[in-house]
Amino acid sequence: MTRVLLIAPQWIGDAVMAQPLVALLAARGEQVTALGLPSVAPVLRAMPGVVGVIEAPFVHGKLDFKLRRHLAAQLRQQEFQRAYILGNNLKSRLVPWLAGIPQRIGHAGEARGLLLTDSLESDAPRGKPRPSEPLALSPVACRIPRDASSARPDMRQHYAALARLATGGPDLPAPEPTLMIPGQAASEARQQFGLFERWIALCPGAEYGPAKQWPVAHYAALATLAQQAGYGVAVLGAPRDAAAGDAIAGHAPGALNLCGATRLDEAIALLASSSGVVSNDSGLMHIAAALERPTIGVYGSTDPRHTPPAAHRSAALWLQLDCSPCFQRTCPLGHLDCLRRIAPDAVWHALKQLMP
Repeated sequence: MTRVLLIAPQWIGDAVMAQPLVALLAARGEQVTALGLPSVAPVLRAMPGVVGVIEAPFVHGKLDFKLRRHLAAQLRQQEFQRAYILGNNLKSRLVPWLAGIPQRIGHAGEARGLLLTDSLESDAPRGKPRPSEPLALSPVACRIPRDASSARPDMRQHYAALARLATGGPDLPAPEPTLMIPGQAASEARQQFGLFERWIALCPGAEYGPAKQWPVAHYAALATLAQQAGYGVAVLGAPRDAAAGDAIAGHAPGALNLCGATRLDEAIALLASSSGVVSNDSGLMHIAAALERPTIGVYGSTDPRHTPPAAHRSAALWLQLDCSPCFQRTCPLGHLDCLRRIAPDAVWHALKQLMP
């Protein structure tokens, strides 16, 4: 059996979208150990096909060469035969190179293939991205996507394309990203945080910036609609999302603000117990969709053809205005129409169509 090391992306959503690569490797008998930052380690542990997780406590933006060399010395003893490196920069390649892993596979990226033995050009064809398929809510919310050939590549296919470099075979169809949490663990998490058996998770945060954030007032209105339908509501997110959570809970008495109150592993277990999820384009959205929960991803400045939620039981709502996607942190025009014009009742209707 081939022992391989996966150098995971540093962002939660990207890590989820790397799971199809893991599935392809595991299907052909490769034993995958994942190395990633502590912030993504809980996601890696929930991945089918990953047999072990190594946490690398690197600091964003720092080389940490001494720490990387120390970690590489430990990995050298494990005799990995192959490494799949999902970062595009030189730092992500240092550990497998210092560890002497014979075959190091990745995209050429900004480091132009340096320290790799096998590389793909980042702009090489990777198959036509899947067009977004928003539910038929209204003519505004369901404009036909522009030609997908002009979009950024589907990140799932981008990572999965690395699977063929080791064998020289053709690109294989990438499965949908999948995460798994035991049912008992999900139930225990729900009870620990005092949630109803039927409850809706709202995820109003997005680390990249406010241009990805559906208005808090819309989330608050959605929380009320969910409560009127007999569901409990909880808001999940990081500590920086606590103010948004307070605003939503204040508008919908009885809703729980759990922003900053859970570790990531607890948030994953909670999402696995939810009846439905509404989220911005964020790591929590990708987690919920990969857990096969009914999930609505609300898109504004980003493109669901590039970073789609796993298609098990999800839908992406995107107006696709002429100014979208802009991929900016804040709305360059100052109006945020790409998100503001997606109405709460339309989102609730879309979610109901996905829930049993």
